[in-house]
Amino acid sequence: MWGVLAVLAIQKQVWMAVFAWMSIAIFVDAFDGILARRFRVKEVLPNFDGALLDNILDYFNYVIVPVFFMYEVELVPVTMVIIASSAVLLSSAYQFCQTDAKTDDHYFKGFPSYWNVTVLYMFILGLNQWINFALIVLFCILVFVPIKYIYPSQAMKNKRLNLWLSIAWGMVCIAILAQFPHHPLWLVWLSLAYVIYYFGYSFYITIRQSSKCS
Repeated sequence: MWGVLAVLAIQKQVWMAVFAWMSIAIFVDAFDGILARRFRVKEVLPNFDGALLDNILDYFNYVIVPVFFMYEVELVPVTMVIIASSAVLLSSAYQFCQTDAKTDDHYFKGFPSYWNVTVLYMFILGLNQWINFALIVLFCILVFVPIKYIYPSQAMKNKRLNLWLSIAWGMVCIAILAQFPHHPLWLVWLSLAYVIYYFGYSFYITIRQSSKCS
């Protein structure tokens, strides 16, 4: 529902509404598993596959909607938009269909299709179209690189820290969007500090675990 509302807002070019609906979709995704366990969905509906539904919704909200936004806003050169869109859709489809996309120790393996966050920063920062294209290609490649990325609500190590940092990041992003397009630049850099931490910590965990195995 929230993804469809985002698509309608994209068509009308109401950018604040686009990111509001995307944010609600992220919020729902953060708590749907908790609610499913709270209301014992597996017991009440034993033939209902909640994990499958979760993947369907995530692919729509985290991949298809951002790709449509990228196309409509022309975040990449017009000559490259089909290539960029296809790369995102296909690499993400591969990532979602991996049986170990979410590892046993509660990490994402490979870039976890955060395309909604990606297009948000491209839009807010007003980056050059070719830089955006290069970043999209890089993230598509990272889908196939077995780096373990933090799963904030499920991480076993430093779970509380990562969860609170994610919440703080979300609040900063809301503050940015509430003031867009007159948002202070320091808020953007503050939010990017979490993004740098997220990637840095994920790389650190991956290297540390690999060294232990060797």
